Amino acid sequence: MFRTVRRIISWCGDFKGRLYIGFVFSFFSTWFGALPVMVAAYTVGMLMEASRGRAVFDRKWIGLSLAILILLVFFKFLFDYLRARFQETISYELVARDRLAVGDALKRVSLGYFQQVSTGNILNSITTGLHTLENMGMRMVDNFVGGYLNFLCIFLCLLYFSPLVSLIALAGAALSLLFLMLVSKHSAEYAPIAAQAGRDLAGATLEYARGLPVVKSFGQGGASMASMSRACRDSRDICLKIEWGYTPANCLHLLALKLASVALAAAACWLGLTGQMELPLMLMFAFFSFGIFAGLEPISDSAHVLGVIDNAMNQLEALYSDNFIDQNGRDISLSRYQIEFQNVSFGYDSRKVLQQVSFTIPEGTSIAIVGPSGSGKTTICNLIARFYDVQEGSIRIGGRDVREFTCDSLLRNLSMVFQNVYLFHDTIRNNICFGKPDATEEEMVTAAKKACCHDFIMALPDGYDTVIGEGGGTLSGGEKQRISIARAILKDAPIIILDEATASIDPENEHLIQNAISELTRGKTIITIAHRLATIEHADQILVVDQGGIAQQGTHEELIRQEGRYRSFVEMRERAEGWSVTR
Repeated sequence: MFRTVRRIISWCGDFKGRLYIGFVFSFFSTWFGALPVMVAAYTVGMLMEASRGRAVFDRKWIGLSLAILILLVFFKFLFDYLRARFQETISYELVARDRLAVGDALKRVSLGYFQQVSTGNILNSITTGLHTLENMGMRMVDNFVGGYLNFLCIFLCLLYFSPLVSLIALAGAALSLLFLMLVSKHSAEYAPIAAQAGRDLAGATLEYARGLPVVKSFGQGGASMASMSRACRDSRDICLKIEWGYTPANCLHLLALKLASVALAAAACWLGLTGQMELPLMLMFAFFSFGIFAGLEPISDSAHVLGVIDNAMNQLEALYSDNFIDQNGRDISLSRYQIEFQNVSFGYDSRKVLQQVSFTIPEGTSIAIVGPSGSGKTTICNLIARFYDVQEGSIRIGGRDVREFTCDSLLRNLSMVFQNVYLFHDTIRNNICFGKPDATEEEMVTAAKKACCHDFIMALPDGYDTVIGEGGGTLSGGEKQRISIARAILKDAPIIILDEATASIDPENEHLIQNAISELTRGKTIITIAHRLATIEHADQILVVDQGGIAQQGTHEELIRQEGRYRSFVEMRERAEGWSVTR
Protein backbone atom coordinates (compact mmCIF):
# COMPACT_ATOMS: atom_id res chain seq x y z
CA MET A 1 0.00 0.00 0.00
CA PHE A 2 2.66 2.51 1.07
CA ARG A 3 4.98 1.20 -1.66
CA THR A 4 2.32 1.75 -4.32
CA VAL A 5 1.77 5.32 -3.15
CA ARG A 6 5.52 5.92 -3.50
CA ARG A 7 5.46 4.37 -6.98
CA ILE A 8 2.64 6.65 -8.12
CA ILE A 9 4.37 9.73 -6.71
CA SER A 10 7.59 8.68 -8.47
CA TRP A 11 5.60 8.05 -11.69
CA CYS A 12 4.43 11.68 -11.60
CA GLY A 13 7.97 12.80 -12.43
CA ASP A 14 7.96 16.48 -13.45
CA PHE A 15 4.39 16.81 -12.17
CA LYS A 16 5.35 16.13 -8.54
CA GLY A 17 5.20 19.85 -7.73
CA ARG A 18 1.57 20.03 -8.82
CA LEU A 19 0.81 16.86 -6.86
CA TYR A 20 2.28 18.29 -3.64
CA ILE A 21 0.44 21.60 -4.10
CA GLY A 22 -2.72 19.52 -4.53
CA PHE A 23 -2.04 17.86 -1.18
CA VAL A 24 -1.87 21.32 0.44
CA PHE A 25 -5.18 22.34 -1.15
CA SER A 26 -6.73 19.03 -0.05
CA PHE A 27 -5.53 19.68 3.50
CA PHE A 28 -7.14 23.14 3.61
CA SER A 29 -10.32 21.80 1.98
CA THR A 30 -10.69 19.21 4.74
CA TRP A 31 -10.15 21.76 7.48
CA PHE A 32 -12.57 24.27 5.98
CA GLY A 33 -15.06 21.40 5.82
CA ALA A 34 -14.56 20.60 9.50
CA LEU A 35 -14.52 24.14 10.88
CA PRO A 36 -18.26 24.84 10.31
CA VAL A 37 -19.07 21.93 12.65
CA MET A 38 -16.74 23.35 15.27
CA VAL A 39 -18.25 26.86 14.91
CA ALA A 40 -21.79 25.49 15.15
CA ALA A 41 -20.90 23.38 18.22
CA TYR A 42 -19.21 26.32 19.88
CA THR A 43 -22.28 28.52 19.22
CA VAL A 44 -24.64 25.91 20.70
CA GLY A 45 -22.37 25.69 23.74
CA MET A 46 -22.49 29.47 24.20
CA LEU A 47 -26.29 29.41 24.00
CA MET A 48 -26.51 26.64 26.59
CA GLU A 49 -24.17 28.49 28.92
CA ALA A 50 -26.26 31.64 28.52
CA SER A 51 -29.51 29.76 29.17
CA ARG A 52 -28.11 28.45 32.42
CA GLY A 53 -27.14 31.97 33.44
CA ARG A 54 -23.43 31.23 33.47
CA ALA A 55 -22.62 33.68 30.68
CA VAL A 56 -24.12 36.46 28.60
CA PHE A 57 -24.73 35.59 24.97
CA ASP A 58 -23.69 38.31 22.52
CA ARG A 59 -26.42 38.48 19.86
CA LYS A 60 -23.94 39.93 17.34
CA TRP A 61 -22.33 36.49 17.32
CA ILE A 62 -25.34 35.06 15.40
CA GLY A 63 -24.74 37.21 12.33
CA LEU A 64 -20.97 36.89 12.67
CA SER A 65 -21.10 33.09 12.96
CA LEU A 66 -23.40 32.90 9.92
CA ALA A 67 -20.95 34.99 7.90
CA ILE A 68 -18.09 32.80 9.11
CA LEU A 69 -19.98 29.63 8.08
CA ILE A 70 -20.67 31.02 4.59
CA LEU A 71 -17.02 32.02 4.24
CA LEU A 72 -15.81 28.61 5.40
CA VAL A 73 -18.09 26.81 2.94
CA PHE A 74 -16.84 29.08 0.15
CA PHE A 75 -13.21 28.32 1.01
CA LYS A 76 -14.03 24.60 1.22
CA PHE A 77 -15.24 24.54 -2.39
CA LEU A 78 -12.50 26.91 -3.55
CA PHE A 79 -9.76 24.57 -2.29
CA ASP A 80 -11.64 21.55 -3.69
CA TYR A 81 -11.60 23.25 -7.09
CA LEU A 82 -7.91 24.16 -6.83
CA ARG A 83 -7.00 20.62 -5.76
CA ALA A 84 -8.86 19.13 -8.73
CA ARG A 85 -7.31 21.71 -11.05
CA PHE A 86 -3.78 20.87 -9.94
CA GLN A 87 -4.07 17.11 -9.32
CA GLU A 88 -6.81 15.52 -11.40
CA THR A 89 -5.26 16.44 -14.77
CA ILE A 90 -1.86 14.93 -13.95
CA SER A 91 -2.88 11.32 -14.60
CA TYR A 92 -4.52 12.18 -17.93
CA GLU A 93 -1.34 13.80 -19.20
CA LEU A 94 0.90 11.02 -17.88
CA VAL A 95 -1.25 8.16 -19.18
CA ALA A 96 -1.47 9.77 -22.63
CA ARG A 97 2.33 10.00 -22.59
CA ASP A 98 2.66 6.37 -21.48
CA ARG A 99 0.25 5.07 -24.11
CA LEU A 100 2.28 6.78 -26.82
CA ALA A 101 5.48 5.44 -25.26
CA VAL A 102 4.04 1.90 -25.27
CA GLY A 103 3.11 2.32 -28.93
CA ASP A 104 6.68 3.42 -29.66
CA ALA A 105 8.04 0.51 -27.61
CA LEU A 106 5.92 -2.06 -29.44
CA LYS A 107 7.34 -1.07 -32.82
CA ARG A 108 10.84 -1.66 -31.46
CA VAL A 109 10.39 -5.22 -30.22
CA SER A 110 10.88 -8.34 -32.27
CA LEU A 111 7.76 -9.73 -33.97
CA GLY A 112 8.41 -12.82 -31.86
CA TYR A 113 7.16 -10.77 -28.91
CA PHE A 114 3.66 -10.82 -30.41
CA GLN A 115 3.77 -14.61 -30.66
CA GLN A 116 4.49 -14.83 -26.93
CA VAL A 117 2.12 -12.06 -25.79
CA SER A 118 -1.44 -12.06 -27.12
CA THR A 119 -3.17 -9.00 -28.53
CA GLY A 120 -5.69 -9.23 -25.68
CA ASN A 121 -2.87 -8.89 -23.12
CA ILE A 122 -1.46 -5.81 -24.81
CA LEU A 123 -4.91 -4.29 -25.30
CA ASN A 124 -5.86 -4.87 -21.67
CA SER A 125 -2.60 -3.34 -20.41
CA ILE A 126 -2.99 -0.20 -22.52
CA THR A 127 -6.71 0.26 -21.96
CA THR A 128 -8.04 -1.30 -18.73
CA GLY A 129 -4.83 -1.12 -16.69
CA LEU A 130 -3.91 2.42 -17.66
CA HIS A 131 -7.57 3.47 -17.48
CA THR A 132 -7.61 2.54 -13.78
CA LEU A 133 -4.41 4.49 -13.22
CA GLU A 134 -5.77 7.41 -15.23
CA ASN A 135 -9.11 7.71 -13.44
CA MET A 136 -8.21 6.59 -9.93
CA GLY A 137 -4.48 7.10 -9.42
CA MET A 138 -4.37 10.72 -8.27
CA ARG A 139 -7.62 10.42 -6.32
CA MET A 140 -6.44 7.37 -4.38
CA VAL A 141 -3.07 8.94 -3.56
CA ASP A 142 -4.81 12.11 -2.41
CA ASN A 143 -7.22 10.06 -0.26
CA PHE A 144 -4.35 8.16 1.30
CA VAL A 145 -1.83 10.97 1.83
CA GLY A 146 -4.45 13.65 2.55
CA GLY A 147 -6.39 11.39 4.92
CA TYR A 148 -3.43 10.61 7.14
CA LEU A 149 -2.00 14.12 6.89
CA ASN A 150 -5.29 15.61 8.07
CA PHE A 151 -5.61 13.05 10.82
CA LEU A 152 -2.11 13.91 12.05
CA CYS A 153 -3.05 17.59 12.31
CA ILE A 154 -6.34 16.74 14.06
CA PHE A 155 -4.49 14.46 16.46
CA LEU A 156 -2.05 17.24 17.39
CA CYS A 157 -4.98 19.62 17.90
CA LEU A 158 -6.76 17.09 20.13
CA LEU A 159 -3.54 16.47 22.01
CA TYR A 160 -3.38 20.18 22.86
CA PHE A 161 -6.94 20.25 24.24
CA SER A 162 -7.18 16.75 25.77
CA PRO A 163 -4.52 14.00 25.80
CA LEU A 164 -7.16 11.37 26.70
CA VAL A 165 -9.35 12.16 23.68
CA SER A 166 -6.32 12.28 21.38
CA LEU A 167 -5.17 8.82 22.53
CA ILE A 168 -8.64 7.37 21.80
CA ALA A 169 -8.48 8.84 18.28
CA LEU A 170 -4.98 7.44 17.77
CA ALA A 171 -6.06 3.98 18.94
CA GLY A 172 -9.00 3.97 16.51
CA ALA A 173 -6.77 5.03 13.59
CA ALA A 174 -4.14 2.41 14.45
CA LEU A 175 -6.74 -0.37 14.65
CA SER A 176 -8.28 0.66 11.33
CA LEU A 177 -4.80 0.65 9.77
CA LEU A 178 -4.38 -3.02 10.67
CA PHE A 179 -7.58 -3.87 8.81
CA LEU A 180 -6.47 -1.67 5.90
CA MET A 181 -3.31 -3.75 5.66
CA LEU A 182 -5.52 -6.85 5.28
CA VAL A 183 -7.45 -5.11 2.49
CA SER A 184 -4.18 -4.18 0.79
CA LYS A 185 -2.77 -7.70 1.13
CA HIS A 186 -5.94 -9.24 -0.31
CA SER A 187 -5.97 -6.78 -3.21
CA ALA A 188 -2.28 -7.33 -4.01
CA GLU A 189 -2.86 -11.10 -4.02
CA TYR A 190 -5.85 -11.10 -6.33
CA ALA A 191 -5.20 -8.06 -8.57
CA PRO A 192 -2.85 -10.01 -10.93
CA ILE A 193 -5.42 -12.84 -11.18
CA ALA A 194 -8.19 -10.34 -11.97
CA ALA A 195 -5.95 -8.62 -14.52
CA GLN A 196 -5.21 -11.94 -16.22
CA ALA A 197 -8.94 -12.69 -16.33
CA GLY A 198 -9.47 -9.29 -17.96
CA ARG A 199 -6.76 -10.00 -20.52
CA ASP A 200 -8.26 -13.41 -21.29
CA LEU A 201 -11.67 -11.80 -21.73
CA ALA A 202 -10.27 -9.12 -24.06
CA GLY A 203 -8.44 -11.77 -26.10
CA ALA A 204 -11.50 -14.03 -26.31
CA THR A 205 -13.67 -11.11 -27.40
CA LEU A 206 -11.20 -10.08 -30.11
CA GLU A 207 -10.91 -13.66 -31.36
CA TYR A 208 -14.69 -14.04 -31.42
CA ALA A 209 -15.17 -10.78 -33.36
CA ARG A 210 -12.42 -11.58 -35.88
CA GLY A 211 -13.65 -15.13 -36.43
CA LEU A 212 -17.31 -14.30 -37.02
CA PRO A 213 -17.13 -14.78 -40.83
CA VAL A 214 -15.75 -18.32 -40.34
CA VAL A 215 -18.22 -19.01 -37.52
CA LYS A 216 -21.19 -18.03 -39.70
CA SER A 217 -19.96 -19.94 -42.73
CA PHE A 218 -19.65 -23.15 -40.70
CA GLY A 219 -22.68 -22.56 -38.49
CA GLN A 220 -20.65 -23.03 -35.30
CA GLY A 221 -21.95 -20.11 -33.24
CA GLY A 222 -22.18 -22.19 -30.07
CA ALA A 223 -18.64 -23.56 -30.35
CA SER A 224 -17.17 -20.12 -31.03
CA MET A 225 -18.87 -18.70 -27.92
CA ALA A 226 -17.34 -21.36 -25.65
CA SER A 227 -14.03 -19.58 -25.02
CA MET A 228 -15.73 -16.20 -24.60
CA SER A 229 -18.29 -17.67 -22.18
CA ARG A 230 -15.51 -19.30 -20.17
CA ALA A 231 -13.59 -16.01 -20.02
CA CYS A 232 -16.73 -14.18 -18.85
CA ARG A 233 -17.34 -16.75 -16.12
CA ASP A 234 -13.73 -16.58 -14.95
CA SER A 235 -13.88 -12.78 -14.81
CA ARG A 236 -17.14 -12.90 -12.85
CA ASP A 237 -15.82 -15.51 -10.40
CA ILE A 238 -12.60 -13.66 -9.61
CA CYS A 239 -14.44 -10.35 -9.15
CA LEU A 240 -16.87 -12.01 -6.71
CA LYS A 241 -13.97 -13.64 -4.87
CA ILE A 242 -12.24 -10.27 -4.53
CA GLU A 243 -15.43 -8.66 -3.25
CA TRP A 244 -16.03 -11.42 -0.69
CA GLY A 245 -12.50 -11.04 0.60
CA TYR A 246 -12.56 -7.23 0.61
CA THR A 247 -15.89 -6.67 2.39
CA PRO A 248 -15.14 -8.17 5.86
CA ALA A 249 -11.83 -6.28 6.28
CA ASN A 250 -13.42 -3.07 5.00
CA CYS A 251 -16.32 -3.40 7.46
CA LEU A 252 -13.89 -3.98 10.34
CA HIS A 253 -11.91 -0.90 9.29
CA LEU A 254 -15.07 1.24 9.34
CA LEU A 255 -16.25 -0.36 12.60
CA ALA A 256 -12.96 0.52 14.32
CA LEU A 257 -13.34 4.17 13.29
CA LYS A 258 -17.00 4.36 14.32
CA LEU A 259 -16.29 2.78 17.72
CA ALA A 260 -13.45 5.24 18.20
CA SER A 261 -15.86 8.09 17.35
CA VAL A 262 -18.33 6.86 19.96
CA ALA A 263 -15.55 6.47 22.54
CA LEU A 264 -14.26 9.94 21.70
CA ALA A 265 -17.73 11.50 22.16
CA ALA A 266 -18.24 9.59 25.43
CA ALA A 267 -14.87 10.72 26.73
CA ALA A 268 -15.63 14.34 25.85
CA CYS A 269 -19.00 14.14 27.63
CA TRP A 270 -17.42 12.54 30.71
CA LEU A 271 -14.77 15.29 30.83
CA GLY A 272 -17.46 17.93 30.47
CA LEU A 273 -19.74 16.46 33.14
CA THR A 274 -16.86 16.11 35.61
CA GLY A 275 -15.88 19.71 35.04
CA GLN A 276 -12.57 18.91 33.35
CA MET A 277 -13.72 20.50 30.06
CA GLU A 278 -15.80 23.59 29.38
CA LEU A 279 -19.27 23.01 27.92
CA PRO A 280 -18.67 24.73 24.50
CA LEU A 281 -15.46 22.72 24.07
CA MET A 282 -17.23 19.51 25.15
CA LEU A 283 -20.01 20.07 22.59
CA MET A 284 -17.48 20.90 19.91
CA PHE A 285 -15.66 17.61 20.58
CA ALA A 286 -18.96 15.66 20.69
CA PHE A 287 -20.17 17.15 17.40
CA PHE A 288 -16.79 16.77 15.81
CA SER A 289 -16.19 13.19 16.94
CA PHE A 290 -18.27 11.62 14.15
CA GLY A 291 -16.48 13.62 11.46
CA ILE A 292 -12.97 13.36 12.82
CA PHE A 293 -12.24 10.19 10.81
CA ALA A 294 -13.93 11.39 7.61
CA GLY A 295 -10.55 11.51 5.88
CA LEU A 296 -9.64 7.96 6.91
CA GLU A 297 -12.87 6.18 5.97
CA PRO A 298 -12.36 6.31 2.12
CA ILE A 299 -8.84 4.90 2.48
CA SER A 300 -10.28 1.37 2.42
CA ASP A 301 -11.29 1.97 -1.19
CA SER A 302 -7.86 3.45 -1.83
CA ALA A 303 -6.13 0.40 -0.32
CA HIS A 304 -8.12 -1.90 -2.62
CA VAL A 305 -7.67 0.20 -5.77
CA LEU A 306 -3.98 0.78 -5.04
CA GLY A 307 -3.48 -2.99 -5.37
CA VAL A 308 -5.09 -2.87 -8.81
CA ILE A 309 -3.01 0.17 -9.76
CA ASP A 310 0.17 -1.54 -8.56
CA ASN A 311 -0.54 -4.47 -10.88
CA ALA A 312 -1.32 -2.07 -13.76
CA MET A 313 2.05 -0.37 -13.21
CA ASN A 314 3.74 -3.80 -13.21
CA GLN A 315 2.14 -4.53 -16.60
CA LEU A 316 3.28 -1.15 -17.88
CA GLU A 317 6.84 -1.74 -16.74
CA ALA A 318 6.78 -5.20 -18.33
CA LEU A 319 5.97 -3.63 -21.70
CA TYR A 320 8.88 -1.22 -21.26
CA SER A 321 11.34 -3.74 -19.85
CA ASP A 322 11.21 -6.11 -22.80
CA ASN A 323 14.45 -5.91 -24.73
CA PHE A 324 14.05 -3.63 -27.71
CA ILE A 325 15.40 -5.18 -30.84
CA ASP A 326 17.27 -1.92 -31.59
CA GLN A 327 18.32 -1.18 -28.00
CA ASN A 328 21.93 -0.56 -29.04
CA GLY A 329 21.08 0.75 -32.49
CA ARG A 330 22.17 4.07 -33.97
CA ASP A 331 20.66 6.43 -36.50
CA ILE A 332 22.66 5.52 -39.62
CA SER A 333 22.35 6.99 -43.11
CA LEU A 334 23.34 4.79 -46.04
CA SER A 335 24.93 5.73 -49.33
CA ARG A 336 25.10 2.17 -50.72
CA TYR A 337 22.36 -0.47 -50.75
CA GLN A 338 23.98 -3.82 -51.49
CA ILE A 339 22.45 -6.60 -49.35
CA GLU A 340 24.54 -9.52 -48.08
CA PHE A 341 23.46 -12.62 -46.19
CA GLN A 342 26.45 -14.27 -44.50
CA ASN A 343 25.84 -17.76 -43.06
CA VAL A 344 22.44 -16.78 -41.70
CA SER A 345 20.52 -19.25 -39.54
CA PHE A 346 17.12 -18.53 -38.01
CA GLY A 347 14.15 -20.38 -36.56
CA TYR A 348 10.89 -19.81 -34.71
CA ASP A 349 11.18 -21.36 -31.26
CA SER A 350 12.58 -24.85 -31.86
CA ARG A 351 11.69 -24.97 -35.57
CA LYS A 352 14.62 -24.06 -37.81
CA VAL A 353 13.63 -22.22 -40.99
CA LEU A 354 16.98 -21.08 -42.45
CA GLN A 355 20.33 -22.89 -42.15
CA GLN A 356 23.64 -21.23 -43.11
CA VAL A 357 22.12 -19.13 -45.90
CA SER A 358 24.50 -16.91 -47.87
CA PHE A 359 23.85 -14.76 -50.94
CA THR A 360 24.39 -11.21 -52.21
CA ILE A 361 21.99 -8.76 -53.87
CA PRO A 362 24.07 -6.09 -55.65
CA GLU A 363 22.81 -2.53 -55.41
CA GLY A 364 20.32 -1.59 -58.12
CA THR A 365 19.51 -5.19 -59.09
CA SER A 366 16.46 -7.37 -58.61
CA ILE A 367 16.16 -10.78 -57.03
CA ALA A 368 13.17 -13.11 -57.10
CA ILE A 369 12.78 -15.64 -54.29
CA VAL A 370 10.83 -18.80 -55.06
CA GLY A 371 10.26 -22.05 -53.23
CA PRO A 372 7.57 -24.21 -51.65
CA SER A 373 5.33 -22.92 -48.89
CA GLY A 374 7.14 -22.75 -45.55
CA SER A 375 10.61 -22.80 -47.10
CA GLY A 376 11.58 -19.41 -45.59
CA LYS A 377 10.92 -16.89 -48.38
CA THR A 378 9.00 -14.40 -46.24
CA THR A 379 11.39 -15.02 -43.36
CA ILE A 380 14.28 -13.77 -45.52
CA CYS A 381 12.38 -10.53 -46.16
CA ASN A 382 11.47 -10.15 -42.48
CA LEU A 383 15.12 -10.55 -41.50
CA ILE A 384 16.19 -7.86 -44.00
CA ALA A 385 13.66 -5.48 -42.41
CA ARG A 386 14.87 -6.66 -38.98
CA PHE A 387 11.45 -7.73 -37.80
CA TYR A 388 13.50 -10.50 -36.19
CA ASP A 389 17.21 -10.80 -35.45
CA VAL A 390 19.26 -13.59 -36.95
CA GLN A 391 20.38 -16.32 -34.57
CA GLU A 392 23.62 -17.00 -36.42
CA GLY A 393 25.52 -15.12 -39.11
CA SER A 394 24.80 -11.56 -40.21
CA ILE A 395 22.86 -9.47 -42.70
CA ARG A 396 24.55 -6.37 -44.08
CA ILE A 397 23.11 -3.48 -46.05
CA GLY A 398 25.57 -1.07 -47.61
CA GLY A 399 28.32 -2.80 -45.67
CA ARG A 400 26.63 -2.21 -42.28
CA ASP A 401 25.14 -4.96 -40.12
CA VAL A 402 21.40 -4.37 -39.73
CA ARG A 403 21.85 -4.81 -35.96
CA GLU A 404 23.75 -1.52 -35.90
CA PHE A 405 20.65 0.45 -36.97
CA THR A 406 17.67 1.75 -35.06
CA CYS A 407 14.45 0.37 -36.51
CA ASP A 408 13.46 3.77 -37.89
CA SER A 409 16.78 4.46 -39.59
CA LEU A 410 16.81 0.99 -41.17
CA LEU A 411 13.20 1.07 -42.37
CA ARG A 412 13.68 4.50 -43.95
CA ASN A 413 15.52 2.62 -46.68
CA LEU A 414 12.76 0.05 -47.28
CA SER A 415 9.36 0.00 -48.93
CA MET A 416 7.37 -3.18 -48.42
CA VAL A 417 4.21 -4.56 -50.00
CA PHE A 418 2.89 -7.57 -48.12
CA GLN A 419 0.76 -10.42 -49.36
CA ASN A 420 -1.73 -9.80 -46.55
CA VAL A 421 -2.41 -6.09 -46.86
CA TYR A 422 -3.46 -4.08 -43.82
CA LEU A 423 -5.04 -0.67 -44.31
CA PHE A 424 -5.90 1.67 -41.45
CA HIS A 425 -9.40 2.78 -40.53
CA ASP A 426 -8.79 6.17 -42.11
CA THR A 427 -9.11 7.97 -45.42
CA ILE A 428 -7.58 6.52 -48.55
CA ARG A 429 -5.48 9.69 -48.76
CA ASN A 430 -3.89 9.05 -45.35
CA ASN A 431 -3.36 5.36 -46.14
CA ILE A 432 -1.46 6.16 -49.35
CA CYS A 433 0.54 8.96 -47.70
CA PHE A 434 1.36 6.83 -44.64
CA GLY A 435 5.00 6.37 -45.68
CA LYS A 436 5.36 10.02 -46.75
CA PRO A 437 3.01 12.26 -44.71
CA ASP A 438 4.30 15.46 -46.35
CA ALA A 439 3.55 14.28 -49.90
CA THR A 440 1.81 16.77 -52.19
CA GLU A 441 -1.55 16.09 -53.80
CA GLU A 442 0.15 15.69 -57.17
CA GLU A 443 2.66 13.15 -55.82
CA MET A 444 -0.10 11.13 -54.19
CA VAL A 445 -2.29 11.07 -57.31
CA THR A 446 0.69 10.14 -59.51
CA ALA A 447 1.51 7.20 -57.22
CA ALA A 448 -2.15 6.11 -57.26
CA LYS A 449 -2.26 6.25 -61.07
CA LYS A 450 0.92 4.18 -61.37
CA ALA A 451 -0.64 1.61 -59.05
CA CYS A 452 -3.83 1.60 -61.18
CA CYS A 453 -6.07 2.60 -58.29
CA HIS A 454 -6.86 6.24 -59.17
CA ASP A 455 -9.95 5.39 -61.23
CA PHE A 456 -11.69 3.22 -58.63
CA ILE A 457 -10.82 5.72 -55.89
CA MET A 458 -12.44 8.57 -57.81
CA ALA A 459 -15.56 6.42 -58.23
CA LEU A 460 -15.98 6.26 -54.45
CA PRO A 461 -18.38 8.73 -52.75
CA ASP A 462 -15.64 10.99 -51.32
CA GLY A 463 -12.76 10.05 -53.58
CA TYR A 464 -9.44 10.14 -51.74
CA ASP A 465 -11.22 11.34 -48.59
CA THR A 466 -13.33 8.17 -48.38
CA VAL A 467 -12.88 6.49 -45.00
CA ILE A 468 -12.31 2.76 -45.37
CA GLY A 469 -13.19 0.12 -42.78
CA GLU A 470 -10.73 -1.36 -40.29
CA GLY A 471 -8.07 -3.37 -42.11
CA GLY A 472 -9.52 -2.14 -45.42
CA GLY A 473 -12.56 -4.39 -44.98
CA THR A 474 -14.76 -2.24 -47.23
CA LEU A 475 -12.45 -2.79 -50.24
CA SER A 476 -11.77 -5.87 -52.33
CA GLY A 477 -8.49 -7.74 -52.01
CA GLY A 478 -7.20 -6.36 -55.30
CA GLU A 479 -8.15 -2.80 -54.38
CA LYS A 480 -6.37 -3.06 -51.04
CA GLN A 481 -3.26 -4.44 -52.71
CA ARG A 482 -3.18 -1.64 -55.26
CA ILE A 483 -3.45 0.99 -52.52
CA SER A 484 -0.59 -0.67 -50.66
CA ILE A 485 1.48 -0.60 -53.86
CA ALA A 486 0.67 3.10 -54.25
CA ARG A 487 1.84 3.61 -50.67
CA ALA A 488 5.17 1.91 -51.45
CA ILE A 489 5.55 3.82 -54.72
CA LEU A 490 5.03 7.13 -52.94
CA LYS A 491 7.61 6.35 -50.24
CA ASP A 492 10.19 5.85 -53.03
CA ALA A 493 12.72 4.00 -50.85
CA PRO A 494 15.97 2.65 -52.37
CA ILE A 495 15.15 -0.96 -51.38
CA ILE A 496 11.78 -2.45 -52.27
CA ILE A 497 10.41 -5.75 -50.94
CA LEU A 498 7.40 -7.22 -52.74
CA ASP A 499 5.85 -10.21 -50.98
CA GLU A 500 3.33 -11.59 -53.50
CA ALA A 501 2.52 -7.98 -54.39
CA THR A 502 0.31 -8.94 -57.34
CA ALA A 503 -1.33 -12.00 -55.78
CA SER A 504 -4.78 -10.37 -55.58
CA ILE A 505 -4.58 -8.23 -58.72
CA ASP A 506 -7.03 -8.98 -61.50
CA PRO A 507 -5.38 -10.12 -64.76
CA GLU A 508 -6.40 -7.05 -66.80
CA ASN A 509 -4.56 -4.74 -64.38
CA GLU A 510 -1.61 -6.97 -63.55
CA HIS A 511 0.49 -6.06 -66.57
CA LEU A 512 -0.16 -2.34 -65.99
CA ILE A 513 1.01 -2.60 -62.38
CA GLN A 514 4.00 -4.70 -63.41
CA ASN A 515 5.00 -1.96 -65.86
CA ALA A 516 4.48 0.72 -63.21
CA ILE A 517 6.56 -1.18 -60.65
CA SER A 518 9.27 -1.89 -63.22
CA GLU A 519 9.45 1.79 -64.15
CA LEU A 520 9.44 2.95 -60.54
CA THR A 521 12.01 0.43 -59.33
CA ARG A 522 14.57 1.04 -62.03
CA GLY A 523 17.92 1.63 -60.34
CA LYS A 524 16.69 0.35 -56.99
CA THR A 525 17.41 -2.85 -55.09
CA ILE A 526 14.36 -5.11 -55.38
CA ILE A 527 13.46 -8.32 -53.56
CA THR A 528 10.38 -10.10 -54.91
CA ILE A 529 8.56 -13.14 -53.57
CA ALA A 530 6.25 -14.43 -56.30
CA HIS A 531 4.87 -17.53 -57.97
CA ARG A 532 3.85 -16.03 -61.31
CA LEU A 533 6.37 -16.51 -64.11
CA ALA A 534 5.76 -13.02 -65.49
CA THR A 535 6.90 -11.59 -62.18
CA ILE A 536 10.12 -13.57 -61.72
CA GLU A 537 11.55 -14.43 -65.12
CA HIS A 538 13.01 -10.95 -65.74
CA ALA A 539 14.77 -10.73 -62.35
CA ASP A 540 18.58 -10.26 -62.41
CA GLN A 541 18.87 -13.36 -60.24
CA ILE A 542 16.53 -15.98 -58.84
CA LEU A 543 16.92 -17.63 -55.47
CA VAL A 544 15.33 -21.05 -55.02
CA VAL A 545 14.80 -21.71 -51.29
CA ASP A 546 14.07 -25.22 -50.10
CA GLN A 547 14.38 -27.01 -46.73
CA GLY A 548 16.08 -24.06 -45.06
CA GLY A 549 18.82 -23.55 -47.63
CA ILE A 550 19.56 -22.20 -51.10
CA ALA A 551 18.79 -25.04 -53.51
CA GLN A 552 19.57 -23.08 -56.71
CA GLN A 553 20.68 -19.60 -57.66
CA GLY A 554 21.00 -17.89 -61.04
CA THR A 555 19.04 -16.19 -63.83
CA HIS A 556 15.91 -17.63 -65.39
CA GLU A 557 17.82 -18.76 -68.49
CA GLU A 558 20.52 -20.45 -66.39
CA LEU A 559 18.15 -22.23 -64.05
CA ILE A 560 15.69 -23.40 -66.72
CA ARG A 561 18.51 -25.37 -68.36
CA GLN A 562 19.30 -27.18 -65.10
CA GLU A 563 17.58 -30.17 -63.61
CA GLY A 564 16.13 -29.22 -60.26
CA ARG A 565 13.50 -27.44 -58.28
CA TYR A 566 13.28 -24.37 -60.48
CA ARG A 567 12.56 -26.21 -63.72
CA SER A 568 9.90 -28.31 -61.95
CA PHE A 569 8.41 -25.12 -60.56
CA VAL A 570 8.31 -23.45 -64.01
CA GLU A 571 6.76 -26.50 -65.68
CA MET A 572 4.10 -26.68 -62.99
CA ARG A 573 3.31 -22.95 -63.30
CA GLU A 574 3.11 -23.20 -67.09
CA ARG A 575 0.59 -25.99 -66.79
CA ALA A 576 -1.41 -23.99 -64.24
CA GLU A 577 -1.31 -20.74 -66.24
CA GLY A 578 -1.62 -22.29 -69.71
CA TRP A 579 -5.20 -23.53 -69.45
CA SER A 580 -7.72 -22.47 -72.09
CA VAL A 581 -11.45 -22.75 -72.71
CA THR A 582 -12.34 -25.11 -75.62
CA ARG A 583 -15.63 -25.39 -77.46
